[in-house]
Parts: sequence; C-alpha cells; structure tokens
Amino acid sequence: MFEWAYDGVNASIPRNVGPECANYISLKQRIIETVFASVLIIYLLIWGYKRMKLPTKVSYEDHDRLGKRILLIIMTLVLGIEIGFKFTSRTVVYILNPCHITTVVQLYLLAADPSPTVTAIFRIHLNFLNGPLLAYLFPETESRRIFADKAMYYIQHGLMVVIPYYLLRIGGVYNVEPLSDISWSVFSYGLNLIYHFWILQIIALPIQVNLSHILCAAMLDPFGGPYYRLWTIVHQGLLCPLLSKLFSYASDFFLTKCQLTKVKPTLECVLPKKNKFNENAKSYEDASTSGNGHTHVN
Repeated sequence: MFEWAYDGVNASIPRNVGPECANYISLKQRIIETVFASVLIIYLLIWGYKRMKLPTKVSYEDHDRLGKRILLIIMTLVLGIEIGFKFTSRTVVYILNPCHITTVVQLYLLAADPSPTVTAIFRIHLNFLNGPLLAYLFPETESRRIFADKAMYYIQHGLMVVIPYYLLRIGGVYNVEPLSDISWSVFSYGLNLIYHFWILQIIALPIQVNLSHILCAAMLDPFGGPYYRLWTIVHQGLLCPLLSKLFSYASDFFLTKCQLTKVKPTLECVLPKKNKFNENAKSYEDASTSGNGHTHVN
C-alpha cells in the first residue's frame, strides 16, 4: 500500500534498490551487527548523558533577527521543493535520509524561542555535519533527473553548514561545549546509530531501498565489502566528533579572533545590536570570567 513512496527509485543505479542490495550481507550478519551496534548505542548514550552539562549562565533574551527569518524562509522553501520533487518522482522514502532530518532540526532551531532545550539540540545537531561533507565529496545525484532537483541537493547541503555558523554568530543559547568535552559528541553518535540501525534498517529491508547505505555499501565506498557497516561505525565515529570540533574551532576563530570577520568578544556572547556592542561585551566578559567557563571554546 506504500509503493507510491518508493516505486520511483531508480533501479538502474548500482546498489540503489533491489534484492541484490538487500542480500549484500546475510540476514545472520545483519542481526549480529545490529546486536553489536545496540550494545554500543546503550553504552554511548549512558556514558555521554552522565557527563553532558548545559551552561548555567546564558542569555535567554529574544534572539529574533532578520537573518534568522530569511534563513528560515529559504530553508523551508528548499525543503518544500525537495519534498515536492520526491512526491512527483514517487521517491518520498528518501525524505527519511539523515540530511533531511537534520534540515528539519535546523528549521526548529531557527524558529524556536530561546531555551535550554534549544541549546541541547543545537549542540547535538553539530555532530551531524558529516552529512553535508559526504554529500559534496560523494554526490549522489544520478536519480535526480532534472537540473532544479540537482540544484536543490547542493543548495540544501550548503545551507546546512551556513545555518549553524550563523546561529553561532548570534550566540546566546546557540553555544558549544569546550573543545575538550566529548560527552555531547558521544551521546550524539549514539543517536546517529539509533537512527541508522533501529529506524532506517527496519524501513529499508522490506522495501529493499538502500537508505543512507544501511543495506549495502556505496560503489565509491573505500571500505566496501562484507564488513563495511562495522568500518562505517568506526570511521564515522571518528569523523562526526572531529567535524563538530573543527567547525566550533573555526567558528570561534572567525567570529571572535580574525580581525577581518570578528563580530564579538566570545563565541557564547549574544551578538550585540546597533550601538550596544560595548554594553553586551562587558556583561558577557564578566560572565565568562566568573569561574563557570563552561561554554567558552578554548
């Protein structure tokens, strides 16, 4: 009854859909790998959750900005167009790919009122920036038959990097943990594995569509082979936190240190509005030296 959601998937693309991809590894191996991943998931979630801390001093003032509203409108339009293309091509199932989920999270971050929940979700979602990177390094646009559809692919993944940088520029609730703190990255990777092994795999197996390569290795996967999923757990477990920390470090440098792009004294400081820079800078410098120092990127 749900064939309308996936019967447009291009079967001519190798390892994209079909029994060959679904049988890339045996069912027994899938079960063993899923059990292993589940044990790892539980450990990562418990270890990370016990050590995660939210900042005790942060401004929850109104973060509404014209730039936020513009980005919200643009990303909403892009996602809407993406969904439209998926319906017309009968490939709605691809909406479940991780980058679309991350896009929805970013729309929430752009629209939500400031709160500790926003800070937590913002920190977690920074660990999913491997999606845009892999999308540009290994683009998969063969199934997108028209130029506009392919253009949306690149625009969406580009905006996925622009949005968190802009939110860090605003500061306040959009802040990051110290570079030495890996608890958020560990917890986030546990969520990443949950989505792939507990959700995408359950959906992908019966319809035999290779969602986020959970069924079989991509043709360009350098770790392709019967144990590609175990290799993926390892290299993405390194890449996800590394990208998150590099992104935070680079944002801190360009927003607070580089003379050409500097806009505020510290990364967690709320971007001051016109004629209020000195007042804001002083209040947040006092906060950042009060002994807490939790949100400062060193």
